[in-house]
Amino acid sequence: MVDGREKDEAFVTLATNDTYALGCLVVGSSLRRVATTRQLVVMITDGVSPSMRNQLGGLFDHTISVNLLDSTDTANLELLGRPDLSVTFTKLQCWRLTQFKKCVFLDADTLVIQNVDELFDREELSAAPDSGWPDCFNSGVFVYVPSDETYRNLLTFAITTGSFDGGDQGLLNLFFSSWATEDIGKHLPFTYNVVSQAFYSYLPALKQFHENVKVVHFIGPVKPWHHAYNTATGSVTQLPNTGNNQEFLQTWWDIFMDSVQPHLDPLIYEPPKVEEVEEKEEKGGIVGDLANLTLADDGGPAKNDRERRLQWEQGQADYMGVDRFDNIKARLDEKITGASGSQTVVEDEVRSSGGDDDGQSVSLADSYGVTLANTSPGGVNLQDSSQQFAVSSQAQNEDDISSGHITEATDLL
Repeated sequence: MVDGREKDEAFVTLATNDTYALGCLVVGSSLRRVATTRQLVVMITDGVSPSMRNQLGGLFDHTISVNLLDSTDTANLELLGRPDLSVTFTKLQCWRLTQFKKCVFLDADTLVIQNVDELFDREELSAAPDSGWPDCFNSGVFVYVPSDETYRNLLTFAITTGSFDGGDQGLLNLFFSSWATEDIGKHLPFTYNVVSQAFYSYLPALKQFHENVKVVHFIGPVKPWHHAYNTATGSVTQLPNTGNNQEFLQTWWDIFMDSVQPHLDPLIYEPPKVEEVEEKEEKGGIVGDLANLTLADDGGPAKNDRERRLQWEQGQADYMGVDRFDNIKARLDEKITGASGSQTVVEDEVRSSGGDDDGQSVSLADSYGVTLANTSPGGVNLQDSSQQFAVSSQAQNEDDISSGHITEATDLL
């Protein structure tokens, strides 16, 4: 054992950029909180910044850089013609960690609730059923045995057969196809990979099995770090219609605020001044936003554009607030006359919330992927000189994030 931990068994996760590194930091922190006796390993790609690498290195026992394509590997060279499998093959490199005899892989959007060291008593490939199609396993949590031979076989299989869902889950289910029909001992209980949204439609199960939940998985494009966090109350406000279990989501944020956020490097992100907004120069994104959290002066969390749009569509417009007639009229006047009516809207919003006349609201959805807005107590905020801005952002789905493409940005305040 090394420092009280087994040296040849490890929990492994993967960060392809700084945003998913946030998730890895929570995964690692949650494992520490439940007193795991195994090594913690994070695989990182070139998309992770040096500053974030330092943060990961302070928590994980091993930070291992992985390259998608290795020019010395003939099988990898064949992947040059299959860019759609890039993220999949990055994850598959966990089989190359042959310094360990057995590992448990955890996706960056998972959260460990209870100690799960007993998973190392399981065989390869042990995993929990997928909630969408239980004859398949979900690849967010699985037990495996590192092996160069298995890795090469996986590469060859992917090139010749492919993945039925375009990702690692489809590929692994085809490769380990006996999982559904043979050894039931490789079927992990659902409690080892509980989809956070599952209890939304089956609340009786939550009541019955709540105490047995060991690992929570926040599947889908909206991740825990996309929701609104109120620093005054310490509570999380979910985006509409996401259906995550509130308790699990709150636990994720509690761990993040307690064990991760205080150690993030504020220099990852330098909040832009209003006059710099038009430069459209992306800096630290959501990571920097979260690194620079401060407490606002007064008021409550502001609504983001998507939430406001949904409320409009449901006939729940804020007629007494931001959606009141004078704001709408000012916006129409601006469009019709070309006059600068936006400043009037901003000033009206600030006055209505009790803010200062010099408060500002600047949309950065097209430039930074976030919105800075004058906001109320407890919102997630950036401190920029004497101005305080509430900040949050909506990232794209995991595949888009991992491949470095920004497809959508929504402001979550």
